[in-house]
Amino acid sequence: MIRLFVLFSLILFSSCSFNKMFLVPYKIPADAKFAKMPRKDGDTTKIFFNGEAHQPVFTKNGKDTIQFDYTIESVVFTSKSGNKLHGWFIQPKDKKADITLLHFHGNAGNLLYQFQAMTPLAAKGFQIFMFDYSGFGFSEGKATRDNVRMDANSALDYVKSRQEIQGTKLVIYGQSLGGHLSAVVGNDRQAEIDGLVIEGAFSSHHDVAAYMVRRIALVGGLARIMVKNGYSAKRSIQTFKKPLLVIHSTEDEVIPEYMGKKIYKKANTQKEFYEINKCHICGPIYYTDEIAGKIRKMLGS
Repeated sequence: MIRLFVLFSLILFSSCSFNKMFLVPYKIPADAKFAKMPRKDGDTTKIFFNGEAHQPVFTKNGKDTIQFDYTIESVVFTSKSGNKLHGWFIQPKDKKADITLLHFHGNAGNLLYQFQAMTPLAAKGFQIFMFDYSGFGFSEGKATRDNVRMDANSALDYVKSRQEIQGTKLVIYGQSLGGHLSAVVGNDRQAEIDGLVIEGAFSSHHDVAAYMVRRIALVGGLARIMVKNGYSAKRSIQTFKKPLLVIHSTEDEVIPEYMGKKIYKKANTQKEFYEINKCHICGPIYYTDEIAGKIRKMLGS
């Protein structure tokens, strides 16, 4: 009976299934004119898209325009993957930015869902470039781990080409899957950045696959065999030499805190581990002042 159960588990959790779980893109049709998002107050945010770059206009119930304390410039740039990617360049209205954050988001959703996790930092004088990987949102192509890595490197190339970042410190801020990715890209391109922030990240594809199937006694170990590890945060972070801030919540129900601590322990650089509470990758929402201060402190600004 046990052997049959293990065999069934092997079929159920095939290598393909395991590897697909890392990327769950929410696509937006290229010709979409608007999208709706429910609000906590019971109303609906209706976002209209204008032009080839899909410039967003946020409205309450499709009527009153919502005003933010930051501006959003919607852009399209080409990735080394060959796909045209969609991004937002966010700048505070009332402050001149002295730090640029290049954001790598998580494994699901798109910019419409991800941007609210970072925009509280815009009020603290940070400008932020966010983008969707291939297959996410308005971005072309297929969501694969290879494309995600190429897209992240291309986003770094793009943001460096912008005049607005001249004279600012450049920091990669990765969350969840993007936090794992940021350790890899940050290490590969560390001469071009000033620091790295990793929030709510898993330590490797092997580690998170094993964790996700931890309730099935034997399959947790098999997951490490069946999942292609490829690039790894806990491996790359060992040779990263720029300032590092690792953030993880004790209440994270998606990625356990021990994975963030594993990344931190593997690092051999000027580093800080910031333990928070609240939900997965909610740090900038609930700890805006603290995180802003820690980023500035690690950069010596």
